[in-house]
Amino acid sequence: MVEVKWSKNKDTVQIPRFAHDGDAGFDLAAAEDAIIYPFQKRLVATGLKVELPQGYELQIRPRSGVALKTGLFIANSPGTIDSTYRGEVGLIVYHGPLLQYDGLWSFLVAFLRALRTPLVIKKGDRIAQGVISALPALTFRETAEEEMTTTTRGSGAYGSTGTPGAPPQTVSS
Repeated sequence: MVEVKWSKNKDTVQIPRFAHDGDAGFDLAAAEDAIIYPFQKRLVATGLKVELPQGYELQIRPRSGVALKTGLFIANSPGTIDSTYRGEVGLIVYHGPLLQYDGLWSFLVAFLRALRTPLVIKKGDRIAQGVISALPALTFRETAEEEMTTTTRGSGAYGSTGTPGAPPQTVSS
């Protein structure tokens, strides 16, 4: 078992815990009230400091239900907390208002309404999740390109895994 140490900046803050046996992630809650306007990015305090064992990282990720229902996202997802960091864990959140497209006029009305509707976060709201991952010990070595092994993919990048010569596919609902 790997031990992770947590320190609270405020007595009202909860130390993270797993909701269920076998969960990969644990909830992280806001330690302060916050108002986030549409298209705004903000740092929200957790009131927690963490000491991770060397060779581990803490990833900050969105909670799927929060993202689906509210449009609150983790702006740098996944955020990384290194094992050497001892400051307060902060959550960089972004409010992307949820809009449906049912025609241009209804979209514009919904957009204008969304601009006036901030997202309110209350102290104690669970707004992100943390996942702790082990990191392999790595070394980096400079190598000439011709010494690198070849693969069937090669240098193919974005969209290169499609079938050559096939017509473009359309996305349907």
